[in-house]
Amino acid sequence: MKTFEELNLNDQLLKAIKRLGFTEPTEIQEKSIPYVLEGKDVVGESSTGSGKTLAFGCGIIGKVEAGHGTQALVLTPTRELAEQVKDELIKFSHEKPLSIITIYGGVAMGPQIDALPTADVIVATPGRLLDHMERGNIDLSHIKLLALDEVDRMLDMGFIDDVEKILKQCSEDHQTLFFSATIMPRIKKLVSKFLKDPIEIRAGKQVDPSKLKQVYYDVSKGMKFALLVHLLKNEKSDLVMVFCNTRRNTDFVVKNLKLNGVKAVAIHGGLTQNKRSNTLSNFNDGKTEVLVCTDVAARGLHIDNVSHVYNYDLPNNPEDYIHRIGRTARAGEEGKVINTLCELDFDNFSRILNDYRDMKVDKVDSPKTERVKIDATVSKPEGRGRFPRGRSNNNNRRRW
Repeated sequence: MKTFEELNLNDQLLKAIKRLGFTEPTEIQEKSIPYVLEGKDVVGESSTGSGKTLAFGCGIIGKVEAGHGTQALVLTPTRELAEQVKDELIKFSHEKPLSIITIYGGVAMGPQIDALPTADVIVATPGRLLDHMERGNIDLSHIKLLALDEVDRMLDMGFIDDVEKILKQCSEDHQTLFFSATIMPRIKKLVSKFLKDPIEIRAGKQVDPSKLKQVYYDVSKGMKFALLVHLLKNEKSDLVMVFCNTRRNTDFVVKNLKLNGVKAVAIHGGLTQNKRSNTLSNFNDGKTEVLVCTDVAARGLHIDNVSHVYNYDLPNNPEDYIHRIGRTARAGEEGKVINTLCELDFDNFSRILNDYRDMKVDKVDSPKTERVKIDATVSKPEGRGRFPRGRSNNNNRRRW
């Protein structure tokens, strides 16, 4: 393992890193930073939370000169990730103050337009960036470095056409950096079309499999919520993330968890930016211990000290399951993944186990649950079935 000094970072960046308390580079940083500093195009495959922001941030801080117009652009799939990346870049550039702004939808364009003329670095989501480009508010012809973070999620969210339009507007001699948790065929096509002799780097997963325990409960749909309440009240945990597949299910779970004495907050694409930012801040600060979220809202967010991940709904895409469980068992800590299955989840769970045959997920007998309260004014979660009323159910209809 090399030190940050051995990666030939400039003194300004080394001082900032020391100030932040980082002692040694992560695998993706160690492997990619030398090439980033050389000005090479890089394709880096590494999981969320592995230190990719510093990997491309060192190139931005090295290349960008304050007061010379916008010279670096970072594309992210979500508003939350854009804010997170901006905050990290500001910390890394502490010894070299740069004007770093965010551009994303869901907020007024006026303040963004006012900030653009003096911006050295822009962190943006593709859709809102294109809005500004079409209005003539942004000129990308002088971009020196373009970084795309969580590329796979941008493509999953339907941004591929927007990304291509943006790439075509950048200067021909700029440096391009792609970072993604997975490098799928669609990303490879973009790489071959827009990157010049890219260096391909793959870093190992940050999750420690030996410290990650995965289990599943097989219950009726009517018992699913009661089981979740029981587990949240009886499992010893730090921060907890509960994943749902839809906004509607997310709202249902949060409102009824609160009704049953569990402090929970929701984060999904239907909330305003201020609400989402405040929710995430309160969760990171430990003011709320249970975060209920959708994949789109949670992907790319850096959240420490997550001890438990609950899959209230099993995702349609097996890769999303891997991203979810990667939230826990990090940095040498223990972690647990709990899957609550009913008949609606069987097909998704089978696909996950089929795609990841080496993964061990143990079946656990369902406990006897207490009667739970349900707010009748809240829409039922999608799918048929009765609300949970606390009956014990050990009727296992299917085995894996």
